[in-house]
Amino acid sequence: MIPPVFILVRPQMGENIGAAARAMLNFGLERMRIVDPRDGWPNPKAVAMASGAGRVLDQAGVFADVRAAVSDCDFVFATTARGRELTKPVVTPERAMMMGREMAAAGKRVGVLFGPERAGLENDDVVLAQAIVTVPVNPEFFSLNVAQCVLLLGYEW
Repeated sequence: MIPPVFILVRPQMGENIGAAARAMLNFGLERMRIVDPRDGWPNPKAVAMASGAGRVLDQAGVFADVRAAVSDCDFVFATTARGRELTKPVVTPERAMMMGREMAAAGKRVGVLFGPERAGLENDDVVLAQAIVTVPVNPEFFSLNVAQCVLLLGYEW
């Protein structure tokens, strides 16, 4: 079974990249891609925050745009808290990773997009996905840190 690739889109802080790597390795996931990191790559703050998960960072692929980062994926999930005017299935993290495991068991490559810290994924990113993942949180405060979202989906995998 091919584990999913977690794709951080335009991450703004190295610390969050490192925290995401650490969260991934907690659940045995090591396939990270980074799209257009604001502070460049490699990033010493990411390494410091990864705290033992440096191999995830060492193996991470860096891409100029989302389309290139998902080009080899058969199915892509986009994580977002905001409502979209797009006709795509919306699933919970649990359902998304159940679907992902089924696809991976059938030899399919699964990708999960995680948006930038400030405003999340743009519609241009989400249209590249086949489904949207939304975490059921407090509707009055629905913003998750990118590494927290990575942790939730990693746990569900």
